Parts: sequence; C-alpha cells; structure tokens
Amino acid sequence: MIKGVLLGFACFAAYAISDAFVKSLHGSLPPYESVFFGGVLGLAALPFIMDKGDRWRDVFPAARPRLWWVRALAGAVSNICSVTAFTLLPMAEVFSMIFLMPVFVTLLSVLLLKEHVGWRRWTAVFVGFAGVLVVLRPGFRALGVGHLAAVLCGLAAATSMVALRMAGPGEKRISLYGAGVIGPLVAGGLLMLPHFIWPDLHQCLLLAGYGLLAALAGVLLMYATLLAPANRVAPTQYSQMLWAIGFGYWLFGDRLDWPMGVGIVMILGAGLFTLVREEKVTGWWRRVRMM
Repeated sequence: MIKGVLLGFACFAAYAISDAFVKSLHGSLPPYESVFFGGVLGLAALPFIMDKGDRWRDVFPAARPRLWWVRALAGAVSNICSVTAFTLLPMAEVFSMIFLMPVFVTLLSVLLLKEHVGWRRWTAVFVGFAGVLVVLRPGFRALGVGHLAAVLCGLAAATSMVALRMAGPGEKRISLYGAGVIGPLVAGGLLMLPHFIWPDLHQCLLLAGYGLLAALAGVLLMYATLLAPANRVAPTQYSQMLWAIGFGYWLFGDRLDWPMGVGIVMILGAGLFTLVREEKVTGWWRRVRMM
C-alpha cells in the first residue's frame, strides 16, 4: 500500500510540474494550441494504459457512445480552461478553484442522478463555496477571464465524473483515458487552425514537458490505484497545492495574502471531506484523472 500512496504523490507532482510547464509559456501560444499538442503527446501513454486483449479501436466509444462524447467534450473544456487559468492567474489560486470539483460532483449528482446527500456533504458544499468567495473577494479585487476559466475547469471535470458514473463499471480503462485525450486533441486542433502559430524550439520543449508529464501522471495514477486502495491515493491530489505555492513563489513571483490562504484552506478541507465521502459511497476516485 505504501508504494501505491508514494506513486500517488509522484503522479500529482507530475501533474503539477506539467501545469508549471504550460504556465511558463506565458500565453505566447493560444491555449487551444497548447491543448492540442498536449493531446498528441498524451497518446504516448496508451501502450501503458492498455489491458491484455485491448485493441487500438477501444480508445473510441463502444458501450455508451453518448457518454463517451460527453466525457470527451468535458475533457476538452477542462483542458482549455485550465491552460487559460494557469496562464492568467497564480498557480495556487487556480488549484483552489479547480479543487471544487468534488463539490461540483455532489451538486450534479443531486440534479442528474437524484442521489441523496446528507447534511455533512451539504455543509462541505457551503464551506467550499464560502472559501471561493474568500479567495475571489468579489467587489474588493478585480476578477477576470482566468477566474471564470478555473471554475469552469472544475465544473467540466465534475461533469465528466458524473458521466462516468452513468456509464457504469463496464467501461474499459483505455476508453476512459481515450476520451480525455481525443476530446482535447480534436477540439484544440480545430480551434487552433484559424490562428495557428508555429512554436519555436523553446516553446516546443515547454509543450513537450506539459504533454509528456501529463501522460506520465496518468500512467502513475493507474499503477498507484492498483497497489493501494483508492481512498488512500485520493488525498495525495492535494499535495499539488504545495507544488503550486512553491512554483508560484520561486518561478513566477506569485504572492498569496492571508485571506487567500484562509480561503484555500476552506476549499481544500471541503473538497477533501467531500472526496472521502464520495469514495465511501461509490469508489469513483480510481478513475478521476483518467476520464
């Protein structure tokens, strides 16, 4: 089990470093172009994701094609919004809003799946949104496209998770991963065509770090959840905040004031509590970042 948890920490470290690579582009390439190249490089993980007997065509929709397309579209929106948010905002601020995903899953589960939610999870939802208000402080600081993109990223990821629940446990791992790669690849490719910019060598290296590290993280998460219970691996996601604060301080000159720190703690606490409750009810975390 210890090996699985350590792989979980390594997985989310790889995701955080991947995000730092794309932030280092400083908006020199359109977000959808970065997402396209990230999707292309994400295909490198497919041989490591495939189970024995899987075929390449299993990447595409099979049992529940409509839900596959929902996850693909949600993956495209999530990736484009995350790149936009990381380009415009401090990393820790972006993560604080993306970590609302478990809270959004609770709300969507009530609306779409008619699940019963007890007072504890409703309290976590309230605390999470209160934390967002503390971080954003509308009326006291300027809000922009980056903040909207970060919230939409968390909402899109939650939509993908609910679609995964609706699809049931019969989906193949390669199909789950494929939706999260093919959706951003196709959407990013189409959106970048009118204003394509050829990346220079420096930009190519940053894009390579972004895409390959994200692919590596997906593989690490798969092996982590094979070696340890999902509810032990899940909390390692929140180690990304430490990476975000460190990278923000040392690489990008970000500074967090104390109200933002309080809001981040509220969001992390609400998200972690909700995530653990979700794991007890459904055990969905095993496939969270492979959607």
